[in-house]
Amino acid sequence: MPDRVTFEYAIIRLVPKVEREEFFNIGVILFSKRKKFLDVIYKVDEDKLKAFSCELDLEAIAAYLKSWELICKGDIKAGAIGEFEISDRFRWLVASRSTIIQSSKTHSGLTEDPEKELKAIFETFVLMP
Repeated sequence: MPDRVTFEYAIIRLVPKVEREEFFNIGVILFSKRKKFLDVIYKVDEDKLKAFSCELDLEAIAAYLKSWELICKGDIKAGAIGEFEISDRFRWLVASRSTIIQSSKTHSGLTEDPEKELKAIFETFVLMP
């Protein structure tokens, strides 16, 4: 039986009007120290977004989320944050913020396969109605 390792994850939320504190889930970020795994998966439902607010710039949101991908990968295009240790990159991404892209508190679990776990959490909390 493969070894199960700990992981942490947070749900990524889009908060179209920060002052109203309404949000919907758009993605998941997952980190496993032992597997040296950090990745993010997301999908912005444009129709749902327009129901919340017609004023948001979809291109800006896509660019913001793309930067999360680059940071997860430790890509040089991510700037100084991309050079942080993998655990520090995760902590930076899930830190509390008051922007239109936020994350939930972190949650933990055990898994044999962090990538499979990431997809399962994404399907449960983002794709399911």
